[in-house]
Amino acid sequence: MGVKKRIVGVIGLGHVGAHVAFNLGVLGIADEVRLCDVDEKKLASERQDLMDAVLFMPHRVVYTTASYEELADCDVIVNAIGKITLCASGNRDDEMHFTVPQVAEIIPKVMAGGFSGIFINITNPCDVITDLIAKKSGLPKGHVFGTGTGLDTSRLMHVLSKQTGLDHHSFTAYMLGEHGSAQMAPWSLVNFSGKPLSDLADDPRFAFDREDMEKKAIGGGWVTYSGKGCTEYGVSMTAATMARAVLHDEKKIMAASAPLDGEYGENGIFCGVPSVLGANGLEKVIEYDLLPEELEKFKACCETIRKNIAKAEAFWK
Repeated sequence: MGVKKRIVGVIGLGHVGAHVAFNLGVLGIADEVRLCDVDEKKLASERQDLMDAVLFMPHRVVYTTASYEELADCDVIVNAIGKITLCASGNRDDEMHFTVPQVAEIIPKVMAGGFSGIFINITNPCDVITDLIAKKSGLPKGHVFGTGTGLDTSRLMHVLSKQTGLDHHSFTAYMLGEHGSAQMAPWSLVNFSGKPLSDLADDPRFAFDREDMEKKAIGGGWVTYSGKGCTEYGVSMTAATMARAVLHDEKKIMAASAPLDGEYGENGIFCGVPSVLGANGLEKVIEYDLLPEELEKFKACCETIRKNIAKAEAFWK
């Protein structure tokens, strides 16, 4: 019996998709990466460039090009289609009129090939598109999830690390809600190797301007976009980390756009919350006890997502 190859498909080879593909190889996550894009010339160029890098990667990886239907036996597919210029307004929701019809068209083609693996979505508006993929694919609950506030959580950790001088891995914090301007930071969940933030009030390093820090976490993507016209490293590493968690059955807890089915009193939407990621995709939503004011803010985030899902349905139903 041969060893099962780990195969990951990447749909959309723009700034983000190309970096996802590179990370899957250079981090030793996948054995084969199948690249899919409507621009055949760019697709061929990206494959050539990636194969030119394979010699210097830690283990053997093969990059191939594929149609939507040829992604059928992938273990994981990462959806990264988009049109980055639509983000120039500073609102991820403005991508909706382009991304919703695009995704609504391609998902049936992927499923027609017989795909039954795990879908990880990056495409914005992330929570809205993740919901769309789940509905159009018909895959089991948890087999579709999004990068969501996973990247925003990293941005909050960056801000916390900068002020405290502590390594990013020395504390726990999350951004919850929409991957967009409506997200929020639940400060009651912030802890430093198990010591809650509330126990560190006497140390000036932990005297946070919480509103400013939350604002910086939410706005971090626009700082990146303003100087280079895209974001790529952070979100591609987020997606690659999620793919690794699935392929290696890590049971890793990280923020992701997850289907809510009663957790936090919410139903019928995808939203950024801490979740367990493993071989079965998003296996469990971790439900924390939020403070009343935090839960109120979280529910406001969910209402924003719910309204955007309703808007999106007009593009594809």
